[in-house]
Amino acid sequence: MNVTGIYTPAYSLRDLVIYFLKLGTWGFGGPVALAGYMHRDLVERKGWISEEDYREGLALAQLAPGPLAAQLGIYIGYIHYKILGATLAGLAFVFPSFLMVLVLGYVYTVWEGIPWMQAVFYGVGAAVIGIIAMSAYKLTRKSIGTNSWLIGIYLLSGVFTVWFETENVWLFLGAGVLYWLVKTPPKRWQFPGRDMAPSVILIPLLQSASGNTLWKIGLFFMKAGAFVFGSGLAIVPFLYGGVVKEYGWLNEQQFMDAVAVAMITPGPVVITVGFIGYLVAGFPGACVAAFATFFPCYLFTVLPAPYFRKYGKHPGIKAFVDGVTAAAIGAISGAVIVLGKRSLTDGWTIGLALITILTLYRFRKVPEPLIILLAAVAGIVLKTTLS
Repeated sequence: MNVTGIYTPAYSLRDLVIYFLKLGTWGFGGPVALAGYMHRDLVERKGWISEEDYREGLALAQLAPGPLAAQLGIYIGYIHYKILGATLAGLAFVFPSFLMVLVLGYVYTVWEGIPWMQAVFYGVGAAVIGIIAMSAYKLTRKSIGTNSWLIGIYLLSGVFTVWFETENVWLFLGAGVLYWLVKTPPKRWQFPGRDMAPSVILIPLLQSASGNTLWKIGLFFMKAGAFVFGSGLAIVPFLYGGVVKEYGWLNEQQFMDAVAVAMITPGPVVITVGFIGYLVAGFPGACVAAFATFFPCYLFTVLPAPYFRKYGKHPGIKAFVDGVTAAAIGAISGAVIVLGKRSLTDGWTIGLALITILTLYRFRKVPEPLIILLAAVAGIVLKTTLS
């Protein structure tokens, strides 16, 4: 609050853009880790964003379709700088990794594959599991606490994610409604509380397209961004069904390489769409695929954001958000196990993951990019030695 009585954020829009440029450049680990970085940096260390605002953003990102980390970043940009902040934060977050996948796409097409990628991912994948495990641990400790209802929701969501290896928007909605009924049930139920049910507004987005490959790419990836719920990893099965099975744009190996590129580059995992678009139709294909995927999630964030900001402090809405947040963090924790089963394939990778966890726990200021770099070197050395 300044002398004129107008609230002034503790950071400038330029500060926010620079932060998301850095996060998009150095933020390894996928949606789980990226959400954890935002909480650590913007809530705990810098104090730019309140815990309550962060929870609202995380809840909205889980309820709306599209990549979780990108939507959370867009919402954080909206909090104090509205549409301009949301737009610049989203662009700054996505742009660095988009440039990286363009370069990798060019190298991939020139060299007809990236054989060293498997060796790099062998080490990096294990370190990433350690990073996201620590992020999930910190989020759980900070947001769940000792509330028995929230603990129950958290555990149920975690078990569901591990068992079915997917995230379900109805589980998030159900958790929010359940906790709302527990905390502030309607008056007609003869319990003390406020009679206001939460609502989520999702606007369908679908454009007709026909003709050449770019139009087909645009339509397909817009569907991916508009109708796939869950974290960035949830989009992978959808992409596989269309890119490999339906259209035949890529073969199995090319698609797996595209997913690996997304995992070993920083920023949102969904940026794999840029790599896929480049392999299918060059630079124009990469641009169309990236825009078509991220634009719906941008709309699904900025359109409901004013209502979350306006009504988020109401006891009923707050209880709903708390319930959704508990389910979201449970799903994030469960995703650590799901991803671990794919990345930790032997004693060496398990050891790398444990070393990463212990390092981050003991030395909290160790930069994640350094860990990723050392893990990549370890992966190459181990693969060369073991082969």
